[in-house]
Amino acid sequence: MPIPMKHHIENGNRRTLENAFDYAMQQVDNQVSKYAQDYYPMYTVGGVFGKDITRWTHWCDGFFPGLMFIFASRNKSDLWLERAVARSLPLEVRQYDRSVHDLGFLFLSTYARWIELGGPPQQINPVLQQAGRTMAMRFMANGQYLRSFVEPSSTFIDIMMNVGVVFRAARDLSDEHMLAIAHQHCRTTRRTLVRGDGSTAHEALFNLETGECKRQSTQQGYRADSCWSRGLAWSMYGFTRSYRQSGQPEYLEIAKMNASYWIDQCPADGIAPWDFDAPLTGELGRSQVDTSASAIAAAALIDLAACVGDPLLATVYSQFAINTLCSLASKYLGRFTPGFEGILTGGVYHIHKRLGVHEAVMFGEYFFVEALDKALALLDTPLAPPSVQPYPEDTLPDSFKRWHDGPLPETSSPTGDVTA
Repeated sequence: MPIPMKHHIENGNRRTLENAFDYAMQQVDNQVSKYAQDYYPMYTVGGVFGKDITRWTHWCDGFFPGLMFIFASRNKSDLWLERAVARSLPLEVRQYDRSVHDLGFLFLSTYARWIELGGPPQQINPVLQQAGRTMAMRFMANGQYLRSFVEPSSTFIDIMMNVGVVFRAARDLSDEHMLAIAHQHCRTTRRTLVRGDGSTAHEALFNLETGECKRQSTQQGYRADSCWSRGLAWSMYGFTRSYRQSGQPEYLEIAKMNASYWIDQCPADGIAPWDFDAPLTGELGRSQVDTSASAIAAAALIDLAACVGDPLLATVYSQFAINTLCSLASKYLGRFTPGFEGILTGGVYHIHKRLGVHEAVMFGEYFFVEALDKALALLDTPLAPPSVQPYPEDTLPDSFKRWHDGPLPETSSPTGDVTA
């Protein structure tokens, strides 16, 4: 019997995604063998790690052990778990790090995953709680936002990926002050960085005395009023997670706006340009994709599909995510480039500084594998049969509401009464 087309497509997707996941494990295993345990990859140079010198705040250090936690979870592997823990423990001191706005990236990818795999709560929870406290200390009363690492008057769309560690700590500690900070940052981000069409700006700059938002800006996008694709992906993922952590419907609506813009603006294969408003050609043209942004968006869309409560919309989101992941696996795996040490080519770390352009970038690696793991779980989940209730009988006269199974005698009247 021929396989129905839907099942055939899903089986093909599953094989593509499983092969990509296995390849990712192989690449990370190679990196573990080659590099010292205290090395945290950030981006490749000419396809090779170990040359990524410019690091700023070491904000990517959680992603490498985070990959290992995902491998440990999917494969029930003690070896991957041991590797992940060994590379996470040196990060513990950074729970107090006030120089970085990325404590969510550092600890939600490591310690939060560790506790999900049965790690010791007495060791892990205090670290996650202090990371939330330290992150909350970045809050600026005038303006009601969490400041970026650049300067006190600046907030980034990226911080939506890190406010999650504040929500988590506030819940665990029943800290209403911290919870209010998390909510206020989300609302300020919505007001100052998310536009009416669902696109996003990278940075907002505030007057420190009045708290007024003076203007939108960018560190990484094409221009201040453009839509940097990675920033939009950060927003979609961050607002979706904030909704899941808080239950606030407005956060879900923002994520849906982001998703609508993303799907409308992306090419059919789901691989986004580095900036949606970049010129068509030239050194900063749209031909430069950002596979990291596409991977982040795929992970976000799968999470969003589980939240929306609309089966049609959920299918749109999940199918777009799976299509994106299949495109990444078919076109951008490192195996297509001889000697490439990363998982994905086509990532962008900082295009204006010419760092990590069309290379592997660790946030792209991490969220690609996270999205693969989520997509495989989605494909492995059997579809629930539709639950349809019997049709009501209220339009029938009472005499017709009695069931008569099987053929009635030929002498029966239309009401079922046997005639003489």
